[in-house]
Amino acid sequence: MGNAYCIFCGCVGQANVGVVEKWGRFLKLAQPGLHFFNPFAGECLAGIISTRISSLDVKIETKTKDNVFVQMHCSILYRVIGSNADDAFYELQNPREQIQAYVFDVVRAHVPKMNLDELFEQKGDVAQAVLEELEKVMGAYGFNIEQILMVDIIPDPSVRKAMNEINAAQRQQLASVYKGEAEKILQIKKAEADAEAKYLGGVGVAKQRQAITDGLRENILNFSHKIEGTSAKEVMDLIMVTQYFDTIKDLGNSSKNTTVFIPHGPGHVRDIGEQIRNGLMEASSAQICAE
Repeated sequence: MGNAYCIFCGCVGQANVGVVEKWGRFLKLAQPGLHFFNPFAGECLAGIISTRISSLDVKIETKTKDNVFVQMHCSILYRVIGSNADDAFYELQNPREQIQAYVFDVVRAHVPKMNLDELFEQKGDVAQAVLEELEKVMGAYGFNIEQILMVDIIPDPSVRKAMNEINAAQRQQLASVYKGEAEKILQIKKAEADAEAKYLGGVGVAKQRQAITDGLRENILNFSHKIEGTSAKEVMDLIMVTQYFDTIKDLGNSSKNTTVFIPHGPGHVRDIGEQIRNGLMEASSAQICAE
């Protein structure tokens, strides 16, 4: 993996392992510290391997089960096992390319079995499959796989645009449902308020009419007691004529009224009184028949 250093002594740094050879054959591993070598006996420092954690970023393009091309970004954290550093030194010429090849193989074997949505949900399962395969293979060469990270899954731009449009449409549909429910509640409350207002208006009109009736009855009784010889019919005629002229006055004083044509004259006043009395009598008769 490297050229031998034919020197009398050498220092191996922290988090490193030295490989010592004798006459070109592996002799031992040199741990961190100062070491002396006998070049006349064929001893030399063949190379130094770092045992620090290294990172390898891999980009894999593959296809899902529903024929969507995606690019996956994978990060592999690995290190050389100190006790097996000689295997890592002698067995693999380029361990990074070897690891990358296994990652490509495992990912392209698992992803085509999943739909795009399943891939996003189960990317941890893909990372676990890669980890198990690499530990089994690279462990024989003195490497330990610390962790596999599926950093990102990037679908084709047209697919991402379609996914965003679907998500936006779903949210708009949900917003429309909520808006419809709100409008429904407003309409219900408005109808309830309108019904309550009409009910209260009817109660007010009924009380107003009751008050008018009570007032007329009291006026008739008082008038009959104070002026002898008058009948209830004559008093009623007088009150109705008075009410008639008050109505004419109110129509004339109102600023928002339209043109109203009504018969006017002594004879017409008498006819209106008779019509009102007949209407009251017919209403009373209908009520008695109903009871």
